[in-house]
Amino acid sequence: MDAEATAGPEGAVPSAHPEDEELIGVRRGMFGVRGTGDTSGYGRLIRPVTLPDSAPRPYGGYLDEVADALEAALTEAGTTFEEAIEKVVVFRDELTFHVRRLHLPLVARTLRDEPDLRFELCLGVNGAHYPQDTGRELHAVYPLRSITLGRLIRLEVSVPDGDPHVPSLYGVYPTNDWHERETYDFFGIVFDGHPSLTRIEMPDDWQGHPQRKDYPLGGIPVEYKGAQVPPPDERRAYN
Repeated sequence: MDAEATAGPEGAVPSAHPEDEELIGVRRGMFGVRGTGDTSGYGRLIRPVTLPDSAPRPYGGYLDEVADALEAALTEAGTTFEEAIEKVVVFRDELTFHVRRLHLPLVARTLRDEPDLRFELCLGVNGAHYPQDTGRELHAVYPLRSITLGRLIRLEVSVPDGDPHVPSLYGVYPTNDWHERETYDFFGIVFDGHPSLTRIEMPDDWQGHPQRKDYPLGGIPVEYKGAQVPPPDERRAYN
């Protein structure tokens, strides 16, 4: 069996170098439900939640070429690579630049315009929420595609829950318009400079951001053929 192909959402393949990973929490149970008398056995699962540390050189393949070209272009623009990039992660042969948020527009524009890079397409922005990652609870992830060179990388920005502001990339990649609105709606990340940062899925007066991991399940009872199904947060109970 391919362990990586069956891994969970946190990349649940045990690391060959656990000392190179950052432990941000421990996940207990399969579904995050507590205090229900769960008899399935999933409640006894205990699994660390880790984030990979910065990868050493060489990265392999075209990844080194991308990193070298970005470093040279940033230096020419008057910014060092270390000032703009917190760390470089290579996981499953995929490259992610963790960018300091104030440098995000510069890094994105450089990746788009530099002839040796040419990442012309941003595939949107995805949110992620790690409540245990203190001071970096909210993550914004941008997949970038070079159509010209056939390459794919990611940018990732981490911000604290108490200051969830990230510069908008609308001016660099206009197609991010609705993607940033959706990430704002579901995760509460505020994209500074967006031309119309309003909710796109939930009602305008909705309280909270439903895809955060600490958001309550909630719900309303549903009638079905004379029976009533309770809301999700009341369903798992054993008498």
